[in-house]
Amino acid sequence: MERAPQATLRPSSREKVSSIAAGYVMLERSRVWLSERLGREQYTSEGPVRAGGEGSVSGLEALLLGLVQGLTEFFPVSSSGHLVMLRNLLAVNTEGGLIFEISVHVATLIAIVIFYRRRIGQLVTGVLTRRRDSLEYGAKLALGTLPAIALVLVAEDFITAQFNNPAVVGVDLLITGAILWTTRRTGPRAHLPEPSWSAALLIGCAQAAAILPGISRSGSTVAAALALGVAPAAAAEFSFLLGIIAISGAAMLAIPELVGASPDLLASLALGAGAALVSGIAAIWLFVRMLQRQTFHLFAYYAWAVGLFFLLWTWRVG
Repeated sequence: MERAPQATLRPSSREKVSSIAAGYVMLERSRVWLSERLGREQYTSEGPVRAGGEGSVSGLEALLLGLVQGLTEFFPVSSSGHLVMLRNLLAVNTEGGLIFEISVHVATLIAIVIFYRRRIGQLVTGVLTRRRDSLEYGAKLALGTLPAIALVLVAEDFITAQFNNPAVVGVDLLITGAILWTTRRTGPRAHLPEPSWSAALLIGCAQAAAILPGISRSGSTVAAALALGVAPAAAAEFSFLLGIIAISGAAMLAIPELVGASPDLLASLALGAGAALVSGIAAIWLFVRMLQRQTFHLFAYYAWAVGLFFLLWTWRVG
């Protein structure tokens, strides 16, 4: 009686793994092509111009790049790790699109605000009316931000060096896969409505570790929350609300760069940000849904496969 349902679930699990793998192949091919194009461009006051002088970024390129980055931003696969892999595999420099990347991050910030608008509204109202539960939750978010700030202040040079070491990305992706795999056991046992004070600090430590390329911020923070007993939906909520602070800080850096920007540049930013906003909301929805259905650990297969591939590649060319 108990084995019959289990037998029907196994093909479904394989199908889900295949779907995730196929989807990521498509996304990564799109990211590689688009980032290669954008990586050979320079942003000036006249707008985005290719290094070869071929003209500005097309609307289609900006739209597709925003779409791909919006989808992958919230999945637990480490966007920073993929950026390092891209630079090494294609020998391109993606830093020319810094303004574009920050604008896309602003769009993903808005996606979080839209998805969790009710919860954010409750927190803001509660803080303004000095409700104890809202004040405590906000303080826990602030507490969870401190470890990352401290780590950057203490070990900035070390962190920067890791981004220049391709092998680190491969190893860290394997670690990310192991972290995600733990949610297979911890997820069903997690039932707390929100983190405790100590749990918030430990989740913040997980976020700090995710500064390293290849360690997923969303994956590590959610896995830590589940291990500490926080329910899946509440773990995702705390993770994404925690990310608002970090993304807001990066967004502030882009404001001076946007002053005096040309209409062409603003149009590209708007297209990319709009695509990232829509796809980001969809990605958050899928992220939370997989947590609730206890299939979040399937992302581990992708992290392991990509991490192993990149390690073998660095060994071969090194």
